[in-house]
Amino acid sequence: MELVRVVSHNTHKRMVACLQGQIGTDAEKRHKKLPLTSLSQAMQDGGNQLGEESLIGKMMEMCGDAENRLASELMQHEMNIEKEILDPLNQLAELDIPNILKQRRQLAKLVLDYDSARARWLQATKSIISGTNTQSLTAKADSLKEEVDEAMNKMELCKDQLSADMYNFFSKEADYARYYVMLLEAQADYHRKSLTLLESVLPTIQAQQDSWTEKPAFGTALDEHLKRSSREIALPIEACVMMLLETGMKEEGLFRIAAGASKLKKLKAALDCSTSQLEEFYSDPHAVAGALKSYLRELPEPLMTYQLYDEWIQASNVSDPDKRLQALWVTCDQLPKNNKANFRYLIKFLAKLAQESDINKMTPSNIAIVLGPNLLWAKTEGSLAEMAAATSVHVVTIIEPIIQHADWFFPEDVDFNVSGMFSMPAPLPNNVNHLTPPDYDSGTIERKRPGSMVGPEAAPRPSTNVIIALIAQLNHHRVKVYHLHVFLSPVSLTGPREPRPRARSPSPSSNNTSAVLRSLSRAY
Repeated sequence: MELVRVVSHNTHKRMVACLQGQIGTDAEKRHKKLPLTSLSQAMQDGGNQLGEESLIGKMMEMCGDAENRLASELMQHEMNIEKEILDPLNQLAELDIPNILKQRRQLAKLVLDYDSARARWLQATKSIISGTNTQSLTAKADSLKEEVDEAMNKMELCKDQLSADMYNFFSKEADYARYYVMLLEAQADYHRKSLTLLESVLPTIQAQQDSWTEKPAFGTALDEHLKRSSREIALPIEACVMMLLETGMKEEGLFRIAAGASKLKKLKAALDCSTSQLEEFYSDPHAVAGALKSYLRELPEPLMTYQLYDEWIQASNVSDPDKRLQALWVTCDQLPKNNKANFRYLIKFLAKLAQESDINKMTPSNIAIVLGPNLLWAKTEGSLAEMAAATSVHVVTIIEPIIQHADWFFPEDVDFNVSGMFSMPAPLPNNVNHLTPPDYDSGTIERKRPGSMVGPEAAPRPSTNVIIALIAQLNHHRVKVYHLHVFLSPVSLTGPREPRPRARSPSPSSNNTSAVLRSLSRAY
């Protein structure tokens, strides 16, 4: 970071020199003494120091070469250069980076203070053992322990702030590098004789800028982020879902309880920087949930799109529940490819989260209330509160049934670790307690999609004793948990329900298990 400050400072200094031209010399000497020639050299040196891995370094090399060619046709507009380029570079070199370096020095001091306080406390605790005045020594040790805790809190707070500022700095590297592109653009406007040259240089530089993948994800259009990062699922969505699957599924009030502002800011900055160092956030699922909500809310266009807003609202107004589901399915099927893939991924996760509602209190209804307004809102003028009030009622009636019937809307299985960047959580033990879903509808009832065939009628359910026997036989045949879903839903003990979807064809390895299931269902 000090190197970036140094080369930015040198570049700013050379730009200021460019505002003063030398008159009265021949063309060759004037070209050699032009400030732009010195600027060109400074840029190329800075680019070489930063290396090929740095976007700023690449931009400085390209701009330095262009400046050397433009030096012979100097016609500069000083005010524009000062406003658009000199001031931001000065801000970066003299304020932004020095502030971060100052925080780094402050953190080093706080670390020393903490080490010193801890050493005094340890010495005091040892004195208690060997001393005679135990009461006095204990009081002194307690006082020193408070100093240690205070020093540690100050150190951690400073560390978090420094980390957030550094993540923000590196995530904005593309913005800082653009100052050099803007320099060429400004010169193209005021160096008319050099316009042809600039037009041949700018596309190359802009292509390098656009090809740089380290750009913020928050506030960036979904399609742009996916294209730039060559991903199927947006990084903030996948990262947050994977962290929540690991540690947040049983957290009460997930998505409802607000996270700490500093921790949330740090996590968002880390995701913007595309860092893989996210281990510290696994212990704070509320911060992870807050980051996911923030990403969805900050999308320029909602995940469920402005284009289909009216269709979603019309579908939610259908009074008949079955027809409402049909209308929602038709609208969902019209989502653009990237939006549909990410919406499907998110809904599958939310349905999985709702299965733990007995513990986390997040039923499909509660999830729809707190998360729905971040998935769909109107493209209208007005305050955020007005938009939320106008949309929230409809959004709940849209999102809740989609979560309840997630497997009907999206029958395909989802691999949450799409990119392979994360480790999957350990599977739950294969016992009955984990097989029984919550009391709300699990989403497997048969609903007739447009153009689909009507599913079979529900078969009579076996008794409780038969279920126990069935579990023993299935465990003997090592059947996977999802094979029990038809028999072990909450209503299996209370009576028939609406028809369920036609089951998948069993694999050759499960023929024996399928025979057991069929014989028991016929018998009962």
